[in-house]
Amino acid sequence: METPGLVVHGEAEPFSTALRSLINNPLYSDVRFVVGQERQEVFAHRCLLACRCNFFQRLLSSEPGPGVPSPVVLSTVPAEAFLVVLEFLYTNSAKLQRHSVLEVLTAAVEYGLEELRELCLEFVVKALDVELVCEALQVAVTFGLGQLQERCVAFIEAHSQETLRTRGFLELSAPALLPLLRSDKLCVDEAELVLAARSWARVGAAVLERPVAEVAAPVVRELRLALLAPAELSALEEQNRREPLIPVEQIVEAWKCHALRRGDAARGTPCRRRRGTLPREHHRFLDLPFK
Repeated sequence: METPGLVVHGEAEPFSTALRSLINNPLYSDVRFVVGQERQEVFAHRCLLACRCNFFQRLLSSEPGPGVPSPVVLSTVPAEAFLVVLEFLYTNSAKLQRHSVLEVLTAAVEYGLEELRELCLEFVVKALDVELVCEALQVAVTFGLGQLQERCVAFIEAHSQETLRTRGFLELSAPALLPLLRSDKLCVDEAELVLAARSWARVGAAVLERPVAEVAAPVVRELRLALLAPAELSALEEQNRREPLIPVEQIVEAWKCHALRRGDAARGTPCRRRRGTLPREHHRFLDLPFK
């Protein structure tokens, strides 16, 4: 009777080191990429990429013709992030860096690399800080990464004032800004939030070459103007005449709360206090307290 075979395992580290030496190595490579806006040339090995990733299997399915094959252009992924992806495909490990992890995460999502995606998400959650969180939130919203979005929103709720002063906040898309403005737990007063929304809209208007009010339209409905004192609301109304940001009817609804001395829930006027809302005399008349 034949003795059953036995699977034996050699040392993993020398094997991984040997494969790592092939990353971006023209030796024996049979596919060439031109990567990122910098158009960096990167060498790889067709069979390894194809067997590790369905995206590359589809991309590289055609046989190269005679002579020198044309490079595969991948202009949306930065070269640094692409090399990390290659490192993971070749060795099943990767060295992640705070400054580039979101670009690696984006590539992992686009290439369907679930394991690398999860490793990036774990790294991002541990590395979240005021400077990184808005960029991470944008990636989460763009790619539907719900758990990361929740973590980012919770971080911003706890560090609201610092986050509103970052460049990342000003560069958020409207869909990424909405969950923040809808939160009751922001540690910031409504007057500061209105100023931050105006700054955000100005940046968007400059980039998109559109009016401030048009850029702001998808998000300003979430501002809770009824929380502002009459003097603050008057000043906002005057500024709004000079630089339109908020629909006039939204300001009128806020004035009605003051006139009626109550929050008008039936009309949908947002009167809920946020965690960081500073107390004002008229707040005792609002019927929707912070929860």
